[in-house]
Amino acid sequence: MTMTASPDTVGGKRPASSTGLKFSGLQLRLISIVVFFLAWEISGHVPISPAFPTLSATMMAMFEMIFDGSLFLAYFETLKPLALGVAISAFFGVAIGVSMGLNKKSRWLWEPIFVVLQASPVAALIPLITYAYGIGITAKTVAVIILASPIIVLNTYKAVGNASPVLVQMSRAFQGSRMQEIWKVIIPNAAPIIFAGLRLGVAAGFIGVILAELLITPTGIGDIISYNRSIAKYPHMYAAVLSIIVFSAVMVGLLEKAEVKYFRPEKKRGQ
Repeated sequence: MTMTASPDTVGGKRPASSTGLKFSGLQLRLISIVVFFLAWEISGHVPISPAFPTLSATMMAMFEMIFDGSLFLAYFETLKPLALGVAISAFFGVAIGVSMGLNKKSRWLWEPIFVVLQASPVAALIPLITYAYGIGITAKTVAVIILASPIIVLNTYKAVGNASPVLVQMSRAFQGSRMQEIWKVIIPNAAPIIFAGLRLGVAAGFIGVILAELLITPTGIGDIISYNRSIAKYPHMYAAVLSIIVFSAVMVGLLEKAEVKYFRPEKKRGQ
């Protein structure tokens, strides 16, 4: 009796199955976006609510606002307090966070303030900001700072406070000065987490400026949302909300790429 190898065997051994599907990270992200948009379109046709438009109607409204220039003008107004507030939060936030990580007295002074700010309901504080600073750009900038600065400060503080003790001891073993230890060892070691805090601070600051435009005075992208909601033009309202999501996601993505390029090159090699 002779045995013959089946067609799907090579040398009497069955090859490993190659039927399993493998997706890259980018493909999985695209699939998740497609599934989300498909669910949105179906939900708009059901409809789950008269005020919930389809994705196609929302995109048409967005293209309309892009072509007539209203969306760009709105973002021009929104980005002014956002850029100013994020710049102030980044400069002073990193400085305060570094001092907290290096000095116990500074930590006792600043930590309760920023922990309370991070835990406080910002929507409840915005009317107080209006009473103090009016309805201009100052109030919106303060709203951005209130949301962005606690994240930046606390991330910087934790990063500096948890710097690698091995590197610090090595610096002292080579008789490095305190300033050399801070600038050449501690801050470079903490830079990835500090930059991650800046990235999260930008995202939080964007939330702050939108809240300010919705609750203080209707200008910028907040004005588009408020106005179209008041006249029941829901596709335009959802288009403005979708543009905020896309814009913030792109900004955070660009900051993440800058972080990987300048502070986390080992992460880029591992991808």
